[in-house]
Amino acid sequence: MKRIVLTGGGTAGHVTPCIALLPALKKENYDIQYIGSYNGIERKLIEEYRIPYHGISSGKLRRYFDVKNFSDPFRVIKGYREACKIMKQLDPDIVFSKGGFVSVPVVFAAKKYKIPVIIHESDMTPGLANKLAIPAAKKVCANFPETLEYLPREKAVLTGTPIRRELFSGNKIRGLDFCGFTANRPVILIIGGSTGAKAINEVIRGMLPTLVRDYQIIHLCGKGKLDDTLNNVAGYVQFEYIHNELSDLFAAADLVISRAGANAICEIIALRKPNILIPLPQGSSRGDQILNAESFEHQGYSYVLSEEKLSVSTLLNAIHTVMESRRKYIDAMNQSSLNNSVDTILQLIKETQR
Repeated sequence: MKRIVLTGGGTAGHVTPCIALLPALKKENYDIQYIGSYNGIERKLIEEYRIPYHGISSGKLRRYFDVKNFSDPFRVIKGYREACKIMKQLDPDIVFSKGGFVSVPVVFAAKKYKIPVIIHESDMTPGLANKLAIPAAKKVCANFPETLEYLPREKAVLTGTPIRRELFSGNKIRGLDFCGFTANRPVILIIGGSTGAKAINEVIRGMLPTLVRDYQIIHLCGKGKLDDTLNNVAGYVQFEYIHNELSDLFAAADLVISRAGANAICEIIALRKPNILIPLPQGSSRGDQILNAESFEHQGYSYVLSEEKLSVSTLLNAIHTVMESRRKYIDAMNQSSLNNSVDTILQLIKETQR
């Protein structure tokens, strides 16, 4: 039996592609292990699939000033030592890394023990964690063709992103019933990312009286961001985070409003859902979501609204525009070359493993 170590964490986007690979890996009888941070979101997500989980110390490597910059390097060093111990104990045949800063010590530990590593980069340009890890990798999977120019030619492989197969099995009626909604009004699903999005949450809640006249609203607002004063608003439901029922909520949705993390938007495109993307602004990120959104807008898949221009009036206008042109967006997505890459990555794992 071949053994694979999966790693990645910090946000759900660094975990869901690994989750998407689980059924195919299990079918091929891999012994699957996961290395993540002690108590990051990845731990909860992975343990639900009963995959053995190994926690290590994790620190963030920032490109800006923060007092934690003085302590986090020591956490990274500790994480590397812990990863080396785990790697020596598990002795896997291959490591698959989805990125996030917890993955860096894992990749370096794999290099120390001459264990081949495959990295997956979802965004248009590699993030800092993957930039640090790429020299230690045998292969680097890319989601966008544009990403290949930023990667070593001999390592780069255009694969697309793995999509969780359960997302394709959603049931609209189950989704409507779960929310207590009816089938006679369209549904808008708002996804602010696994940690939520304060700016989006505030605008959505400010326009609720107008929205619920014509639409039913499913609001995934992030951990600790529920507003209990809105619990009894007819046509509106809010959740911190949804896991098992997400496929049904997607099936029920006529329109999705989302941040522009690469994994999330690739899932939206794969499900052919008309969408409005509100990328993280430059000041709050390295700008990767802006590039992702611009690419999808250029290809006709998405309506993009910058956070700087986000308001009740601009979002209402975007909603009306997309709903009136739903067929145009769906037709464009039907022509998309972005495919579910599970089989491609599985073959790459087989070719690269020891």
